[in-house]
Amino acid sequence: MAGEKQPDWQGLLKWSVAHTDGTNSSARNMSEEDRKFFYEAMQAQTIDTIQRMKEITLVMNMPQDVLDGQGITNGEIEEMLEELQEHVESIDMANDLHAIGGLIPLLNYLKHSDASVRARAAEVVSTVVQNNAKSQKQVMEVKGLEILLESFTSDADMNVRAKALGALSSLISNNKEAVTSFRLSNCYAGLRDALGSGHFRLQRKALQLIMNLLPQYPADGKVMAGLGLPRVITTLISSEDGGIRQAALQTLVDIATTGGQADVAECNSQLKQILSTRVEEIKQLGAEDLAAAKEERQYLDRLWQLCFHEASPLRENGLVVSEADENENAEVEKAPASESTAAPEENKPPLLLLGP
Repeated sequence: MAGEKQPDWQGLLKWSVAHTDGTNSSARNMSEEDRKFFYEAMQAQTIDTIQRMKEITLVMNMPQDVLDGQGITNGEIEEMLEELQEHVESIDMANDLHAIGGLIPLLNYLKHSDASVRARAAEVVSTVVQNNAKSQKQVMEVKGLEILLESFTSDADMNVRAKALGALSSLISNNKEAVTSFRLSNCYAGLRDALGSGHFRLQRKALQLIMNLLPQYPADGKVMAGLGLPRVITTLISSEDGGIRQAALQTLVDIATTGGQADVAECNSQLKQILSTRVEEIKQLGAEDLAAAKEERQYLDRLWQLCFHEASPLRENGLVVSEADENENAEVEKAPASESTAAPEENKPPLLLLGP
C-alpha cells in the first residue's frame, strides 16, 4: 500500500486471534512464523478468495481505535473495500459474504467517519445485491434497506448520498419486498430533495429511479405530484447537463401520462416559459448538437402537447425531426448489409487466443 508507514497487519491478526480464542496475548509478541504468514496473506495476489474475504472481514470488524493504533489509514480501508468489491462481483462470493460474517460490518461502514470510506462501502453493497436475489434477501434481513435509506437521505456528503441511492436502486430491482418497503418509507420526499440538491450524479440517479418505478406503479405519479416533484423536475429542464435535461423531460412525460397531467401543467406556472426558453436555445444549436439533442427534442414536444394541448414551437419550426436526423436515417437505410456483416477473408489463419 502507498505511504511511507506500512500498516501493522501482523498486529491486527494477533489482535483478532486474541479476541476470538479467549487469550490476552499482546499484539506485539507474535512469532516470526505468524508474522510471515499474515503479511504474505495480506499481500499475495493468488490466495484463496474466501480466505481473503475472511481476512478483510476480520479487519472490518475491528474497532476504529484498534485500526488507528495499528497505523491503518482511511485510504487503506478504502483500498481494502475496493478489493472486496472485486471479489463480490462473483455472485457466489457475494452470497458467501454474509455467511462469513462480512455483510453486517460492511453495512456499518456506511456510518464511518470518513466520507470516502462510506461512499466505497455503498458501492460494494450495490455490487453485492445487483441482480442477486439471495443477497438482496440477506441485506433486507439485516436491515440494510434502512441503513441505506438513512445514508441516502441524511448523509452530509452528496457523493455518499448518490452512491447510497445507487445501492438502493440495485436492492429494490426485481425485489417486490424491497420496493414495497422503499415506497412506504417516504421515499419520494427523499427523491425530491435529491432532485433539488444541485449534485448532477445524485439528480441523474434520482430521475432514473423515478422512471423505473412509474411504469410499475403508475398511481405513484399522483403521489409525486402531491409532493411537488414536478415543480422541482421542471427546474432541471434548464440544467447544464444534457442527460439531466432529457431525463427531466422524460420523467415529466411519464408523470403526465400516468394520471398527473393536470398536476404537471398546473403545479408550476413557469413550465411553459421554461420550455419556451429551452426551445429558443435548441433553435440556436448547430447540426451536431441538434442531433445529440434528438431525444430531448422529442420529449419536449410530447410534454408540450400533453400539458398545453397544442403543437409545440419545435414542431412549428420543423425541429422535432431535424435534417440531421433524416440524413442519419437515410444513411442507415442505404448502408449495404456487407458493411455490418462483412464476409471473412478466405485462407486467413485463425487468431490464437492462448499462447503456446
